Amino acid sequence: MDKIAVFSGNAHPGLAKDICKYLKVGLSDALVGRFSEGEIRVKINENARGKDVFIIQPTSPPANDNLMELLIMIDALRRASAERITAVIPYFGYARQDRKDQPRVPITAKLVANLLTTAGADRILTMDLHAGQIQGFFDIPVDHLFAVGVFIDYLAGLKLKDLVVVSPDVGGIKMARAYAKRLGANLAILDKRRLSSEKAEIMHILGDVENKNAVIVDDLIATGGSLIEAVATLKKANAKNIRAAISHGVLSGSALLSIDSCRELEELLITDSIPFSNGKKHPKIKVISIAELFGETIKRIHNEESVSSLFD
Repeated sequence: MDKIAVFSGNAHPGLAKDICKYLKVGLSDALVGRFSEGEIRVKINENARGKDVFIIQPTSPPANDNLMELLIMIDALRRASAERITAVIPYFGYARQDRKDQPRVPITAKLVANLLTTAGADRILTMDLHAGQIQGFFDIPVDHLFAVGVFIDYLAGLKLKDLVVVSPDVGGIKMARAYAKRLGANLAILDKRRLSSEKAEIMHILGDVENKNAVIVDDLIATGGSLIEAVATLKKANAKNIRAAISHGVLSGSALLSIDSCRELEELLITDSIPFSNGKKHPKIKVISIAELFGETIKRIHNEESVSSLFD
């Protein structure tokens, strides 16, 4: 492992340290700060020539700052003659605009893919993209991991009976089916009509949830409006305990207040792909670490071993 170098920006140094602990390597030294006028300043403080470099940097809020840090770090390491640069982006921001669903809107996921490639990234490692087709926006290899494994370990330990896995919309059926198959559970789908970018209305429930323990699975929770609506709909249909397993806890706006006030929601599981409230504890939210998943993937990429078994 002497040829590997793991760097981190300011987005999530805690996760980077946990990954390094799993890999049994030290976190490489880099200055990522600001000039007096606010521009991002980067300096790599150790030799990176000929190294297999991994930059841990989710593009989570503040998305613009974290994305620019990542791009500038990639450029710095490319100019420092790193042999290969892998951008490790546990949460891939700007992914919700992945197609033109309205007139005169951008495709930001493709724009960010172009920026990363132009900056000099040789490979992308990410988890639970908002849409799987975003992988095709890159002209470089993309390793796309899934959080289902880390969530399944926790959910299986609860030994819940009469379990049903709920997809909050039609687009999440594939993810929900993966959970249902692993847990030996039934599957239900919420027929949702989106009224705006922040608000949705649930029309029907496809599947049986009555007197069952429900687990809502999704890739992203922002304001929490869709989750609260889903919980209310399931409770109205006489579901028993309701939990949610959501990969990326953006939790913006009044999300925490909404979760606090939602008595029907038993528990919200998220990963640490995004730092959660500076590490503060929350009675309803459990954060599950993905450091081992990413650490093992990084090790296999470095050793030129197969990582396909980790995608399941």
